Amino acid sequence: MRFHGFGRLARGVAVVAMAGLALTACGGGSGSGDSGSSAGATRTVKHAMGETKVPEHPSRIVVLDTDKLDSLYTLGITPVGAALPDEQSGIPKYLGPSFATIKSVGTLQEPDLEAIAALQPDLILGSKFRQEKFYDELSKIAPTVFTEKVGITWKENFLLDAEAVGKKAEGEQKLQAYEAQAKAVGQELGDPAKLKISLIRFRPAEIREYGPDSFAGIVLNDIGVGRPQQQLLEGKADRRFAPISPEQIDQVDGDMIFVSAFGPDAAKQQAEVTAGPLWNKLGAVKAGHVQVVDDEIWMTGIGVTAAGKVVEDVKKYLMPLIQK
Repeated sequence: MRFHGFGRLARGVAVVAMAGLALTACGGGSGSGDSGSSAGATRTVKHAMGETKVPEHPSRIVVLDTDKLDSLYTLGITPVGAALPDEQSGIPKYLGPSFATIKSVGTLQEPDLEAIAALQPDLILGSKFRQEKFYDELSKIAPTVFTEKVGITWKENFLLDAEAVGKKAEGEQKLQAYEAQAKAVGQELGDPAKLKISLIRFRPAEIREYGPDSFAGIVLNDIGVGRPQQQLLEGKADRRFAPISPEQIDQVDGDMIFVSAFGPDAAKQQAEVTAGPLWNKLGAVKAGHVQVVDDEIWMTGIGVTAAGKVVEDVKKYLMPLIQK
């Protein structure tokens, strides 16, 4: 249940009441910035909002961003609750059936504090970039650890998530294994920098080309493949992505174009644009070098498991190009 129609004060009273019940039941946080379990050993974790005492072995974890879903899956942990990109989104399918039953606790931008408290978590993982205004209230529910940014710092975020759940060493090993996988695929491609890989995403209200600081862009860089000059976004303050209009779609050519769409409205726009004359003039389109990929993996996965699957896709679709 959401707090629709209530004022800020009413919501705060309700959440604190729920938090009190949760803390009584599970030994939760002791206040903003210094939340900790009153029962059992704790560790102090430094993060984007300060320092927080977390349980040595948290067992009821709520995550407030899709990268943290990937983090916990990678580390062999199933959270009890998760915020999702929007009210229509479900748990990413690539995470498998064991994650399909995780309880929804609102959206990334508006986490449902009452639903979170009802789950009696002993750790909450979130993002300062998305949920800074909720931090104090979340900290009253359970120890809360926030990463700073999203996307560009996905590797650092994963390591912080791993530290927060008590699996720092395992997290480091998982990340190193992914980086070795990406490097090996790059070597299999011979001279991957010669291949110019274009990355396009359709969203409900815009089309984006993705640059070197996006999640998928970082993975492509780890493999060592090249990018079209325009998608390097040189001189831009934000090199994650840039919007383009349907009339500019003729500028996204490459040796291979990877395409994804976020939701059914975006998929509809994708179908319309890719049926148009500008799209069909692209060299990659004429050569049959366009591949639609899973948006949940390439764009919203933002973690080690998703990154490994992107590497697998790149190998699958680029190896035929170099073998011709």
